[in-house]
Amino acid sequence: MVRKIRAKLVLSLRGEGLSGRAIAATQSMSRKSVLEVFAAADRAALRWDDIAQHSDAEVYTLLFPGRGEHQSVYAQPDWATIHRELARVGVTLKLLHAEYVDRCQTAGDPAMGYDRFCKGYAQYVLIAGAASRVGHKAGQTIEVDWSGPTMHLTDPMTGQHTKVYLFVACLPFSRYAFVEPTLDMKQDTWLSTHVAMFTRFGGSVPRIVPDNLKTGVITHPREGEIVLNDAYRELAAHYSAAVLPARVKKPKDKPSAENTVWNIATWVIATLRNRDFATLAELRTHVYEQVAALNAEPFQKRAGSRSSVFEAEEKPLLRPLPAVSYEISRWVYGRKVQKNGHVVWEKNFYSVPYTQIGRTVDLRITQAGLEVYLGGERLSSHLLVAPGTTNEYRTHDGDLPHGPKYREWDATRCREWAARIGEHTLLVTNRIFESVPVEEQALDPVLAVLRLTRRYSQARVERACEIALARRVRSPRYAHVKPLLESGQDQASKRHPRFEPVTEPAAEPVG
Repeated sequence: MVRKIRAKLVLSLRGEGLSGRAIAATQSMSRKSVLEVFAAADRAALRWDDIAQHSDAEVYTLLFPGRGEHQSVYAQPDWATIHRELARVGVTLKLLHAEYVDRCQTAGDPAMGYDRFCKGYAQYVLIAGAASRVGHKAGQTIEVDWSGPTMHLTDPMTGQHTKVYLFVACLPFSRYAFVEPTLDMKQDTWLSTHVAMFTRFGGSVPRIVPDNLKTGVITHPREGEIVLNDAYRELAAHYSAAVLPARVKKPKDKPSAENTVWNIATWVIATLRNRDFATLAELRTHVYEQVAALNAEPFQKRAGSRSSVFEAEEKPLLRPLPAVSYEISRWVYGRKVQKNGHVVWEKNFYSVPYTQIGRTVDLRITQAGLEVYLGGERLSSHLLVAPGTTNEYRTHDGDLPHGPKYREWDATRCREWAARIGEHTLLVTNRIFESVPVEEQALDPVLAVLRLTRRYSQARVERACEIALARRVRSPRYAHVKPLLESGQDQASKRHPRFEPVTEPAAEPVG
């Protein structure tokens, strides 16, 4: 076959002065093929010096243009469209080949088989320098992790260092990276970095692949279900994602994030190693700049960069963000509902439906509110008491039986109670309120008198108040009314003597 002639080698030996017969003999070629190369070189006026810098394939094309090229009998797919469609969720080469066959049958063109179709796509990827779609799907997964290498802030006055941790996220398809510096690795920080990550990406994905840190995963057994942190599961649900942790001690389950960590160590930490930063905001600005440079750096083995692939191919496939931003929360478990129908959080009281008194409930605390849960059911929600406040009550009337009975004590409520006891008790109550300059100062003395009805009948308390008022005490109080009840003086006026006194009959007048 003429295509097998090593034309560049033949012309090289010819330039050294060998004849066609000698070349054929020493290189195990047919003399006819050698002479054909000589004739083609003479027609093109090519000598060794003209083609010394060209490759074998280029020399052969110069000598025999068009030879060996053939046109496929099969209709050729639009490989660029195939490559783009393969990035979509659920799209496979098998599906795209079936669609290609349908189009060919409609047009009456011969269609290539599935095996040739796959080889054609692989050849396109090789020539175009693109990444194969078989490994990762666009907009499907985010891998997250904490960077092992850390940075630090420097106090300009004392020179003291404060450690800074780096949260790293990566989209495996485009390798697009996100980095957020933080001062700790606590639960709230872990959640807030995820919120910043989704905001920066401008969308969410169905899968989040973290490590097995406690802020995200409580237990990850070899067998059975994975138990996630409630707050982390709640965040993932807000963004319509599922948390699929990497296996324990299996970093290859999230290779993109692991690889990005080392890229960050070079592009961010090493680049900024000789600079001092006093505030986290200043450091964050420079970190963002370095990450942007990393994302814009061209790939070595594929076309484009992280940014170009993300913007053109992956970002359009991300799920839209929720209309309402996620509110970070924390959970507190095992709080008992007290007898007064409230649970305690940071020395303040929040009401729960009275039917749950004595039950153990869970609290979800956000920046602005507190929610009470029993299992998966929300029982009640309240605005948080201002920081620094203690012994404050947040009570919904609907949470307690006979809501008005449990409202705060004031003058109106005290007078209503006194009126139900009697007019003399109401008069005592009014006089106590009149005797103080501030109404609230009378609440405790009044309630002390009214609560005597818990030990004595209302009738006895009413009579005792009547007696106290009759003793010319302008403003009778607890100290005046209670002794009357204890000694029974309220009943003495109604007691009848056991024996009637004997009276002598009047003497009859004499004569």
